[in-house]
Amino acid sequence: MSSRNKDNNLTEHLNGDVLKQLQKKKTELKQQEQEKEEKERQSRLKKKKEREANKSFEELLNESALDWKKFKD
Repeated sequence: MSSRNKDNNLTEHLNGDVLKQLQKKKTELKQQEQEKEEKERQSRLKKKKEREANKSFEELLNESALDWKKFKD
């Protein structure tokens, strides 16, 4: 084998290893991003539920679809 062939084989091998490492890292980062997004979604849902639970009576009346003037008399 010539020196050039050995260099090509080594380069291909290193490129393959580096490529595998990069693909693994990409998969890990993608999974981390998905976990982060899920945590943020859960946090938003929790905050929304807390806001709903802490609404004042006036806010609930204002959001109601009923016409409360009918019940006033």
